[in-house]
Amino acid sequence: MMLMRSTTIIGLRHKGKVVIGCDGQVTAGEAIMKHTARKIRKLYNNKILVGFAGSTADALTLFERFESKLDEFGGNLPRSVVELAKDWRQDKVLRRLEALLAILDKDHAYIVSGSGDIIEPDDGIAAIGSGGSYGLAACRAMIAHANMTAKGVVEESIKIAAGICIYTNKEIFIEEL
Repeated sequence: MMLMRSTTIIGLRHKGKVVIGCDGQVTAGEAIMKHTARKIRKLYNNKILVGFAGSTADALTLFERFESKLDEFGGNLPRSVVELAKDWRQDKVLRRLEALLAILDKDHAYIVSGSGDIIEPDDGIAAIGSGGSYGLAACRAMIAHANMTAKGVVEESIKIAAGICIYTNKEIFIEEL
């Protein structure tokens, strides 16, 4: 069985903007299989941004489940995130899904895992994937020391992560609210 590696996803709420970005690399074992995978989406009438790290099929299943939660709870993001995490943790099929989600809107930023974790970062930065820590550090430094747009910070942070993490490339996709 081929081991699928992660990615870099960075979501940011900064200066009144909400942005999420990802690299495009998909790795299987020691081979790069794809350079231009889109791992981010706009959901719920383009009001919510979501990105995934981990198994693609699992993430797509989670996107569908999360969209249904958003519909069920009228776009209430905190409630939808909690209900998704509960289902993900308790459902026998969902429990086996291996992915992380970064979820943002104009008021919230979350990292959600299958173990039931819901993290709302204090600084509005949701960074996941194998390059997430590198991107997070770069993002925090740029916010503290540079006058950049949210989109610019996310793009440069992913480029920095790509220079360090072998599972991240410089084919960057960005969505903005």
